[in-house]
Amino acid sequence: MRLASKIQLFLLIILMIVIASCKKPKQFPDIPSIEYQNFTSIYNPDLDIYDRGVLHFTFEDGDGDIGLNSGDTLPPFNASSDYHYNLIITYFEMQNGEIKEVPILWFNPQTEQYDTLTLSARIPNLTPDGINKAISGDIFDTLFIYNFNSIYDTIKFDAYIIDRALNESNTISTPLIIR
Repeated sequence: MRLASKIQLFLLIILMIVIASCKKPKQFPDIPSIEYQNFTSIYNPDLDIYDRGVLHFTFEDGDGDIGLNSGDTLPPFNASSDYHYNLIITYFEMQNGEIKEVPILWFNPQTEQYDTLTLSARIPNLTPDGINKAISGDIFDTLFIYNFNSIYDTIKFDAYIIDRALNESNTISTPLIIR
């Protein structure tokens, strides 16, 4: 009988260790959330200017539906839709002491006209495999920061992401950047 008690005690201890070692899956809200980390300007020695920068932010999403596949081109992700891009970037300049949203124009040699340069992008599909789809991570996006058509040197960016269920995250802002 003592042997049976020892075996039961041993099995109970093993069961407690197994239960204690089980890791609960991370849980986040289904609406994505992002947090600004930093912005690093990149110097271009050929042009002798800081012409690009890297925006770094972290994200969390409870159902993991962040990102698009290359084949996601039908509505609502078609090219003319507001949801074609899922990383939305807005460019601002400080003009005469005021922060103003400004389009960045570039000359298109094919049309011989100026076009608006979009800084927004399509994040690739990041949905994890498995049952628990909650996801978190870091995103780094390289942006053009030099507006050749502007005399102003102080800029900033706003950014937010959109998941496949069309939920928009909070908006983050960079601090003022002198280029």
